[in-house]
Amino acid sequence: MSRLTHHNEPVVINEKANPYRDCIQGLANQPITVVRLLRDAANENPALVKQQKFNVPEIRDVVGRLVENRPRVAIIAGAPDHPAHLLDRPHALMAALRVWEQGGVPFLFHVPVICDGTAQNNIGQSYSLASRNTTATAVNITFEGHSYHAAYVIAGCDKSPSAVVAGLAAADRARAHRGDQAPVWAVFAPAHVLKGGEIPEGTRRLLDQVANDADAAGHVDLGGDIRENMRYILQCTSDEAFAGLLERARLIGVIDGAMERRILDELATATCDSKGGICAFNGTGNSSRTMLAAFGLTPPELELLTDVPPYEAVASGVDTLFSVFNRPEYAIGNLLKANFANFVRVHNATGSSSNMLLHLPFMMRHAGFDITIDDYQAVRTETPVPEIFAHSLTENRDTFVLARQMAQGQNRGMESIYRVLSDLGVAMDLDAPTILGKTWAERIAGLDNPVDLSLGDKSVIRATPVRQRSGVDVITGSFFENCAVKTSGMSDHLLNHFNNHVFIVRYYENEHVCNDDFAAPDLVDRLMKTDGVDPALVKAIVKRNGGDASTGMTARDMLAQGYLSFAFVIGGQGPEAYGMPEMFSPSQNLRHHRILEASSMLITDGRYSGVTKGACIGHMVPEAFTGGGIGYLQNGDILRLNLTSLSLDWLERDAFLDGREVPGDPAKVADRKVIFDQRHQRMSNRQLDVAACNVMDHVSNAARGIVPEMVDRRAILPWR
Repeated sequence: MSRLTHHNEPVVINEKANPYRDCIQGLANQPITVVRLLRDAANENPALVKQQKFNVPEIRDVVGRLVENRPRVAIIAGAPDHPAHLLDRPHALMAALRVWEQGGVPFLFHVPVICDGTAQNNIGQSYSLASRNTTATAVNITFEGHSYHAAYVIAGCDKSPSAVVAGLAAADRARAHRGDQAPVWAVFAPAHVLKGGEIPEGTRRLLDQVANDADAAGHVDLGGDIRENMRYILQCTSDEAFAGLLERARLIGVIDGAMERRILDELATATCDSKGGICAFNGTGNSSRTMLAAFGLTPPELELLTDVPPYEAVASGVDTLFSVFNRPEYAIGNLLKANFANFVRVHNATGSSSNMLLHLPFMMRHAGFDITIDDYQAVRTETPVPEIFAHSLTENRDTFVLARQMAQGQNRGMESIYRVLSDLGVAMDLDAPTILGKTWAERIAGLDNPVDLSLGDKSVIRATPVRQRSGVDVITGSFFENCAVKTSGMSDHLLNHFNNHVFIVRYYENEHVCNDDFAAPDLVDRLMKTDGVDPALVKAIVKRNGGDASTGMTARDMLAQGYLSFAFVIGGQGPEAYGMPEMFSPSQNLRHHRILEASSMLITDGRYSGVTKGACIGHMVPEAFTGGGIGYLQNGDILRLNLTSLSLDWLERDAFLDGREVPGDPAKVADRKVIFDQRHQRMSNRQLDVAACNVMDHVSNAARGIVPEMVDRRAILPWR
């Protein structure tokens, strides 16, 4: 699908200002960086240079191009201490060669990328979301400070792609106000997909033995949970689940600490392919890949890579940029605006990460558009979409497989998704522009078979919906403004079972205490000894959820059958309190614990990993630290979840025991003020764990993307 072209006449950017012509210092300083970049590129790719009859330029050649206002293209790559960016260097050097060959001036800079897996379940998670805001600022500073025209972005994992989009979009918005510079154009080349690992045969035998020993010790639920997790491809996420399962095995005496350590070390050694890449699960990394393509920012040749791309693909990406220079309708801000609703639909249809509900308003507000998650939910409500992604880590349908299917011509990636949704009657805006200089209608014209039907159940993209309900929903309630639930992460059984369901609150002020409970051999006893839990409440809860506590069922039975349900609430994790870390570890422990998954849900003002499965509600606004109702909940409170009306309410206890359901707000209960004040003091003390320069102070709430105060205030443009 190569679009290799050469411009007969060099492209010159039309704009009033040219800092390199009008400021001798930049003209004196920057050419040596270009020459060094091209020399490195020539040394890395001698065959390409020879083939193109290309000679490494002297400084005079660079100076001439800068004075003429040829396109100054920033190649943005990531830090090599993140697995997704291990192959960035050869990719970036090929891009530099092509920019020069097309008459432009290439530059290269890198941004830091925190691996959310590495930061998981430790203090690093309090820096993870802050890194998104800081990276957006750093991209904007470098792009504006050195007056680049365009970007070729080797996009990485987690929240990093959203940060780069936001930084470039902010530059685009500022230039529109100044009026003397051209807008910002950008092409994104998402990093390659990481091939999932396999559990070594010896390690598999050890895990089988642990599962069998758990069965023999009377813990068949643990044995089953271990066997279930062994079905997954080996990724850092399945390793996290094994960590929780093996801790449970150690605490019940099935294994000792040495065996636990041995198995975990063997799993870690076998997890990542040496080439690195973005993990193959459909978490925030691959949801960001989907996002970039859905916004029309990614050429098909670069959408789903499994290795360093061939030169022809890189050249096509660079040529795409050169084809839209001096065409403001293809600037990054315009593509974001035109494709916003399309991305919401694609996000839901592909069952993508709940984290995108933070990153979407974050990007759009940096671009100047007044968008919150209310706009997301409005599009979702106006245009329901079915789930057309049959992504699975247990049935050989992960993102690496999706990339191979695209490479073999069995789908066309994002173009297939647009075609399928359009064919299913979803109101996609096919007139929206893309960076290719074509609308979506033009890109999918003639795509009569968007998916190779001969793949059958092996296909990741499905022309026939997997199910009718998917995506992420925005929930409102009696004690908060809004929060997010990943509907696509819940099975149909859980969606039905937890619809119009009541739960008993068990409250935690950090995830580590919650994890300790989940691993405890006496978990059921701990739950039944929760403050406020008494026989009258248990009987009322079980009856309300369709069971009968008078039949002699044990507490374990009532939990396993889902009649007795707990809401594990982890408060004080919001952006201002503690950087909004992911509660992935407790979510994995819940997901891979048969009793808990059947009975309970997690609630937090923090966030979850994009790969989270099960009943998990996050991003609660207002957060506890700023006085949100979640900070006033206490053990033994009653919550009612309704997934049809998308509501979560706190119910008055006395009325509930009397057979009535009266929604209310715990913050209005007189004696809760003392509880909240004590918690707030502990939150303030815990905030000192985070270095002062990365405390997220003066930011908007989660519904508005957690953007800096000034970004939030300037986001006034309508998007419709």
